[in-house]
Amino acid sequence: MHRLSRADARRIAVRAQLLAAPRPTDLFDVVRRLGAVQHDPTAYVARSADLVLWSRLGSVYDPAKLRDALDEQALLELHGMVHVPEDLALYRAEMAAWPVDDNQEGLAVWVEANTGCRLDILARLRADGPLTAAELPDTCVVSWRSSGWTNNRNVGRMLGALVQRGEVAAAGRRGRERLWDLAERVYPDDVVPLDEARRVRAQRRLRALGIMRGGEAGEPAVVAGVRGEWRVDPLALHRQFRGRTALLSPLDHLVYDRRRMTELFEFEYQLEMYKPAAKRRWGYWALPILHGDRLIGKLDAVADRRAGELRVAAIHEDAPFSRSVMAAVRREIADLGAWLRLAVVFA
Repeated sequence: MHRLSRADARRIAVRAQLLAAPRPTDLFDVVRRLGAVQHDPTAYVARSADLVLWSRLGSVYDPAKLRDALDEQALLELHGMVHVPEDLALYRAEMAAWPVDDNQEGLAVWVEANTGCRLDILARLRADGPLTAAELPDTCVVSWRSSGWTNNRNVGRMLGALVQRGEVAAAGRRGRERLWDLAERVYPDDVVPLDEARRVRAQRRLRALGIMRGGEAGEPAVVAGVRGEWRVDPLALHRQFRGRTALLSPLDHLVYDRRRMTELFEFEYQLEMYKPAAKRRWGYWALPILHGDRLIGKLDAVADRRAGELRVAAIHEDAPFSRSVMAAVRREIADLGAWLRLAVVFA
């Protein structure tokens, strides 16, 4: 049983997420080490995947390299996450066994009822793919019903199911539209058996996070001042730590698990894009600010590309910044503006 202070645990987490010094230098190695990068399209400042990669690699990172890698299938997208191709072998057995839990049963019944549509989509992709969703036939005899935005969106829901089944895969983009193709033409042929794949995925997830609750990967640990047992990557223990300052995407894995974030970093944060403007405390897409092993504030900024400006509405300090900390934060903001090729304008 490893006994860790909160500072120990935070430093393990920051190092595992490649947010300590020195910076990594290779795009593909970053995606591999992080396990996956969420490919969310929100671009209030920049797309989340680009922010995640910029915060690791710095301004040498070119978003066009990510787009090119996805178009050329040097990186692959699965369930909205960017992976290195070799990782897909860890998901193929689960796809072949679909549905693998009760939550998927309703979708499985709907797909079965629309077998003709499923086969029509696969045939069209085989003949003409890759194609956008708009170019695929909707021959469903039973419409998809939901109380949300997917209601009656049969092709989109069918494509989601075919991805889960391992029959269809994302295959880059045409402009802003995602392209789809047969998975056999996108994914590597390797398949890792289901139980082994789940074990390896759990190990890789722990390696990417450094420390987490639950599971059997790694070794048990307790964190002073935090109830319950954790699992820690033993390779992450007893390493020297040299921190730096970073601006993070709200979807960054360092902060994505809000409970873990609160327990280890004692940081209060919510993504407020879905709140009415009058009820926001920190901003629509506020970027958490990391300094060393602490999350210390939020940056409220927006990229106005028409005006050529990165407009900074506020730097929210959880506690007053020292002069050196404020200087470090402002350097990161300047670097963000330079990377976006926008002039930084403070409100």
